[in-house]
Amino acid sequence: MVRLHVNVDHVATVRQARRETFPSPVAWALAAERAGAQGITCHLRQDRRHIQDADVAELRARIATRLNLEASLAPAIVDLAVATRAHAYCLVPENRTEVTTEGGLDVVGELARLREVVPRLVEVGGEVSLFVDPDAHQLAAAAESGAQFVELHTGAYANATGAARAAELERLRAAAERAHALGLRVNAGHGLDYENVAPIVLLPHVEELNIGFALVAEALFTGVDAAVRRMCALLSPPPD
Repeated sequence: MVRLHVNVDHVATVRQARRETFPSPVAWALAAERAGAQGITCHLRQDRRHIQDADVAELRARIATRLNLEASLAPAIVDLAVATRAHAYCLVPENRTEVTTEGGLDVVGELARLREVVPRLVEVGGEVSLFVDPDAHQLAAAAESGAQFVELHTGAYANATGAARAAELERLRAAAERAHALGLRVNAGHGLDYENVAPIVLLPHVEELNIGFALVAEALFTGVDAAVRRMCALLSPPPD
């Protein structure tokens, strides 16, 4: 069964739109756990557009599953990440002008810096993943970085249709096989929703999917419990 990690960033996006104290991403995370989520993900961005430092600390203290902290390689963010002692870290690219993460980390170009950052996160007990495009060169560099996982960027797949989507799915399948052969464990995420997730669940070696926006959007209509339970059911399809 593929595990569901629920990203709570966009609960904080709603809160920050009015600089209010609610809705609470922590309360939302706890409700998601009760509905079956097996982990909670959040992204502490440099511009603090949604998740705040206090949210990370409270999530780490209160959730019952595992906290996966997404973080850039900016030195101040790395220092904060180390201090949180999250259960897992996913290192991601970050552009202050982007609406959401636009692509995978350039592991090839950042390999020297990753060889310094990854051991720091491992030393405080974290599992480290690199958010990467399904590219053989990036996977090879990831295997050299010391990270235990890659998270395959599924955004191109999610945005494609027809034959283009089939081609992107094949790229992801090949990347999952390649990562596994290199000794890396495999997660996946970005742009996944109720309509496109089923083929990703069937990819080889994938252990965990990180999904956020689609769940938050669905919960506006059905509530947190129903939204998370529906996605959990899609991640554990009945046997043939």
